[in-house]
Amino acid sequence: MSLELVLITGMSGSGKSVALHALEDAGYYCVDNLPPELLMPFVALQREQQAERVAIAMDVRSGVSLPLVPQQLDRLRQEGVSLRSLFLDSTTDALVRRYSETRRRHPLSRHDGRTDAPEQQRVLVQAIELERELLAELRDGADVIDTSIIRPAQLQSYIKALIAAPESALTLVFESFAFKRGVPLDADYVFDVRMLPNPHYVPALRPLTGRDAPVIEWLREHDDVARMYGDIEQFLLRWLDALARDHRSYVTVAIGCTGGQHRSVFLVEQLARGFSTRWAALKRHRELDALG
Repeated sequence: MSLELVLITGMSGSGKSVALHALEDAGYYCVDNLPPELLMPFVALQREQQAERVAIAMDVRSGVSLPLVPQQLDRLRQEGVSLRSLFLDSTTDALVRRYSETRRRHPLSRHDGRTDAPEQQRVLVQAIELERELLAELRDGADVIDTSIIRPAQLQSYIKALIAAPESALTLVFESFAFKRGVPLDADYVFDVRMLPNPHYVPALRPLTGRDAPVIEWLREHDDVARMYGDIEQFLLRWLDALARDHRSYVTVAIGCTGGQHRSVFLVEQLARGFSTRWAALKRHRELDALG
């Protein structure tokens, strides 16, 4: 049986510990902060012991050896290891807020604690931007999850859904969001549907969501909604085969409206249902999931 390996990387403070705990709950043997120099020997040992599922977290603390990782991952794939690489990302503002709340030091920060608050924040922002540069290659080769405004329980749910998807096929992730809270960092494609008729202005529909029957029926009565669905569908059908040939494992399609409650949710539900007949299709509702 092939070893299934999940590599968790990402920005410091973006939730790698939460992700690792989710994988541990799912039955993975988990190792945090494994030095890249030990990756190949560690995997060899796990294969000798006939381990089935292993998760490893790596981050910028690995220092100068971090550039070794992409080449190591290519070699592991060639050796038959079933490998998934996940990168957790967050906006700089979100990371600054988390470090301020916890009073932890960023691993790349050289701040000695003797300067004033504005200077501390400046040093922290510089450390975060340097970390982005150092991790850029790992991010490019991974499936990205934006943790900027989601709760730990949401992140755990997203991780478990991703690893449960078939590894051999391209997986589509359809995600609804509110533009007023920012565009998801993990989106490969973003579609703006704010020009569509808005159920928010119908009093009876305002408290409902795009998953409720009255909203679904109301939106289906509008030709522009059907036209938007058809345009997104045709675009994806045109390019998904090419993405699969390029060895992409996940493609995240983000649909945004004003509040992330009606129009974007409706289209995500419909697209996930329509594409699930051919591809593995997952759905997320960033704003609605945060309420659950």
